[in-house]
Amino acid sequence: MNAVGVRMVTRSRSRGPGAGQQGSREKPAPLRREEAAAGRKSYSPVKRQRKAQRLNVAYEASEGEKGEGVEHLQSPAWEPQDWRQQLENIRTMRSGKDAPVDQLGVEHCYDLSAPPKVRRYQVLLSLMLSSQTKDQVTAGAMQRLRARGLTVDSILQMDDSTLGTLIYPVGFWRNKVKYIKQTSAILQQRYDGDIPASLAELVALPGVGPKMAHLAMAVAWGTVSGIAVDTHVHRIINRLGWTRKATKSPEETRRALEEWLPRELWSEINGLLVGFGQQTCLPLHPRCQACLNRALCPAAHGL
Repeated sequence: MNAVGVRMVTRSRSRGPGAGQQGSREKPAPLRREEAAAGRKSYSPVKRQRKAQRLNVAYEASEGEKGEGVEHLQSPAWEPQDWRQQLENIRTMRSGKDAPVDQLGVEHCYDLSAPPKVRRYQVLLSLMLSSQTKDQVTAGAMQRLRARGLTVDSILQMDDSTLGTLIYPVGFWRNKVKYIKQTSAILQQRYDGDIPASLAELVALPGVGPKMAHLAMAVAWGTVSGIAVDTHVHRIINRLGWTRKATKSPEETRRALEEWLPRELWSEINGLLVGFGQQTCLPLHPRCQACLNRALCPAAHGL
């Protein structure tokens, strides 16, 4: 009786493929090529062929998504240990908002009563002056410029000697005189006296680097285009170990930081860390004993 059962199954399977070939001679049965490569004949009914086809499609889809999702799931995004607690501690230490950047930073250097276009120009100019310069010195230079009427036209009408006298002693003031004149001319010719509203156009201006451009986008246009990283932020990020490996420049630090820091924190991090660097995490002789992160900071253990 078992033998009869086997013969019945054999006849049933032999009829299936034969009937399928007679019904559509020009259309091969699904998965026949794959089955041939596997070195076996197919005696599966049509139902089993459809199941195999679905498995094949699912496999192909996963191959297409490999670079987008599977690799990410297998390798979780890196983030530094204890960074949330470190950040909260810095917020606590900065709660007084009494660092130089809080009173004299770019947000406080432009004329609030000026037209929007003039305010944006003054924001950009204060950023250009701030490079390699303390906030107090930048604020003083901006105050002197504003007293003479700080607009694109007034700067272009001013001779280089007068401009240099007004901005001195900002760092590299001679170069900045040249860059300010060149940038002001471009703004007048191409942007009707306004500043560009894109990061790419801002960094293309003479004397404008990535940090200045990101801050200009945030302060002048209200757009968060990236993290503004200056020497303070660069130093502190490396001391805290907030990058996979030590970085050698502010721009390298910016790229490394943006890889993992949540975007909603990008606008906060510059002012927070600049003030922290001005008061506690100093370039030389940092005040680690007064820092709430002294037990969490890798650099504090080696100082």
